Amino acid sequence: MGSLKVNLCGIELDNPVIPASGTFGYGYEFAELYDINELGTFSFKGTTKDPRFGNPTPRIAECTSGMINAVGLQNPGVEKVISEELPKLKQCFRKPVMANVSGFSVEDYAYTCEKLDKEEQVGWLEVNVSCPNVHGGGMSFGTQPEAAAEVTRAVKDVTTKPVIIKLSPNVTDIVSIAKACEDAGADGISLINTMLGMRINLRTRKPIIANKMGGFSGPAIFPVAVRMVYQVANAVSIPVVGMGGVSSAEDVIEMMLAGATAVEVGAANLVNPYICRDIVRDLPEVMAKYRINNLSEIIGGAK
Repeated sequence: MGSLKVNLCGIELDNPVIPASGTFGYGYEFAELYDINELGTFSFKGTTKDPRFGNPTPRIAECTSGMINAVGLQNPGVEKVISEELPKLKQCFRKPVMANVSGFSVEDYAYTCEKLDKEEQVGWLEVNVSCPNVHGGGMSFGTQPEAAAEVTRAVKDVTTKPVIIKLSPNVTDIVSIAKACEDAGADGISLINTMLGMRINLRTRKPIIANKMGGFSGPAIFPVAVRMVYQVANAVSIPVVGMGGVSSAEDVIEMMLAGATAVEVGAANLVNPYICRDIVRDLPEVMAKYRINNLSEIIGGAK
């Protein structure tokens, strides 16, 4: 069997498959279904400085080849994640975990990352810059190179572990933002976060989601994600984590050929809770089919 191992920012993964933040909770719920140590790692639920109840319901709308969500970063806050969620995770997951962090100011990001950086279980900090900047008129940190770089620098100043900046696809030039993060000290880039979508109920003539718009994810966005991963991977020299509509071992291979070192699986977890385990188990057969002996050797192989 070929080697599935990859190295993400200095930490070796048994395989490149990572459940994406917001679709895998804090891990232990899925551990009731299968041994989650089969995964490369996973990115836990987006965590903020303070507890958040999230957006009003309804928060979910189905659509062709995907879904729209506007959960609103519901989480218990970083203090409780450290005191309650991580100890429960430690009982069922022996590998380093990826801590996903969100914030509404540069200070929020720095505070939460500094706290999580001290936790032994945390291997990487995945910093989601798709959040609205409360001091910047609500514009997402990830839509401007300067703002994304400011968050990156602030987090790097207070942490020792690899910092991976998660970028939004809702921009005109994602490459310039990725390069700004790299220049500011980012150890990696992950992309893409959800696109912006909306559904309307024909009977009520009102938006289905209470928040009106939400994050569009699922197989429909896969080609956009592959394109952006390819663009960013060819523009930066730090590792890229690819995601967006991934739902099979073949998709993982395609993402890696585009330049991804590791690949996150998001919405597919909500359809099939075993999907990441199944992808890991399917990879050797797909590798054999395409005469791949070592996954790490195909990264960025599409020219």
